[in-house]
Amino acid sequence: MYKLLIIALSSFALIATSCHRRNHKQINWTEDYTEENTITIIGKPDTNKENIDSFDNKLLYTTINEDIPNQLLFRYSYISSYNFKTRCPNWVAWHLTSNHADGDCPRYSKYDEDMEVPAPRATNEDYRGSGWTRGHMCPAGDNKWDAEAMRESNLLSNMCPQHASLNSGLWNVIERDCRKWAVRYGDVYIVCGPVFLNKEHETIGMNKVVVPEAFFKVILRLSPEPAAIGFVVRNNEGKKKKDQFVNTVDDVERITGMDFFPALPDSIENSVEATASLYNW
Repeated sequence: MYKLLIIALSSFALIATSCHRRNHKQINWTEDYTEENTITIIGKPDTNKENIDSFDNKLLYTTINEDIPNQLLFRYSYISSYNFKTRCPNWVAWHLTSNHADGDCPRYSKYDEDMEVPAPRATNEDYRGSGWTRGHMCPAGDNKWDAEAMRESNLLSNMCPQHASLNSGLWNVIERDCRKWAVRYGDVYIVCGPVFLNKEHETIGMNKVVVPEAFFKVILRLSPEPAAIGFVVRNNEGKKKKDQFVNTVDDVERITGMDFFPALPDSIENSVEATASLYNW
């Protein structure tokens, strides 16, 4: 059963990659799409719904509470659920393959305001002098394989206010580990985002970008056998070792109220989301 799932996944990934390369262009495409709730979809790279219904996207799509703003953004290398109230993503998800774990594309030098999300939205001025850094959710290091993917990783809608020690420390360590795992296992599926633990939150700038109290990341592999691991890290703990922040995916779901990897067969989902060990990675 695992082999069949992996074969199916590989086929879908090849088709999706081929279509993405062939059809990609900047399109401001919007429509209402109802699955479990009504979602606004923007920035889709082609004009049919095969992209939404691909196995990769069904696997990455993360369900959240219906009362949370959910603007779904299809980017070149990731999917994002954007929250216009927090001015941050709810979650960002991507399929990282071994071929995309490195590349020759230089780091994009600017941080761009995302004009496809409603105002007020995060700007560079909000971060200036705030004491918080621009924390990538889908990291630039995962997008060195393509110039457009690199540029879109530097959209401010892909970022959250993040403590400098976390951004350059533990968060960066986990990002590099994900790239190593993509090379080791062929590919991994990643979902990450902010965690808001308090009822009242710090905000930065004129646009009141909300500062998360923590961040989560969940990683799934399907080969050589399905396994998953999660991390939840406070937004000030950048110097500690990552093994102190390991959680099961079930734990992360309880903390965030989200449901990850919903397209997995229940038998696999229930198994991989209930356990987590760095030794398995």
